[in-house]
Amino acid sequence: MSAYVLVLYYSRNGSTLEMAKQIARGIEQVSGIEARLRTVPAVSTTTEATAPEIPDSGAVYCSADDLKHCAGLILGSPTRFGNMAAPLKYFLDGTSTHWLNGDLINKPAAVFTSTSTLHGGQETTLLSMMLPLLHQGMVIAGIPYSEPGLNTTLTGGSPYGASHFAHGDKPTKLSADEIDLCQALGKRVATLALKLNS
Repeated sequence: MSAYVLVLYYSRNGSTLEMAKQIARGIEQVSGIEARLRTVPAVSTTTEATAPEIPDSGAVYCSADDLKHCAGLILGSPTRFGNMAAPLKYFLDGTSTHWLNGDLINKPAAVFTSTSTLHGGQETTLLSMMLPLLHQGMVIAGIPYSEPGLNTTLTGGSPYGASHFAHGDKPTKLSADEIDLCQALGKRVATLALKLNS
């Protein structure tokens, strides 16, 4: 099995998905490792409702094995009141087996988010996504200020992780700085994954 960084995200309107694709491009720039894009199903308000094992379209749902065998993890979610979206939190709440087994200890991890307003809780969402990763024993990687986009961005971007200012509920194109920072984050985690797993 080839080494891979799992890019695990939830996207409702498409912006977080576009970020995930750019992060995957950054991962693929590193020789010897690949990107694996996965999503999680929406949470239903009806407790009896279930989603199919394989979605009708879009990215494949993340499995326990996808998470267990990753060399690194990059987690993404739109912002919901300064926190990650419920579907991603629901998925993470079900990873206690990985925690008990220590499956993710010492693997690099990073986070990314998209908000509909510029000050809509980007940094608190990124920090909230780090908490379960720290409990799993992962090594958190941010974006260093050696990345020029952190100093020039007028939209998204943070040392805590990649972010995007989506300007409302309709997906908007990522800015040049946002693309650069997404790719830099993917490249950094891929590089760390190879070093930490060697």
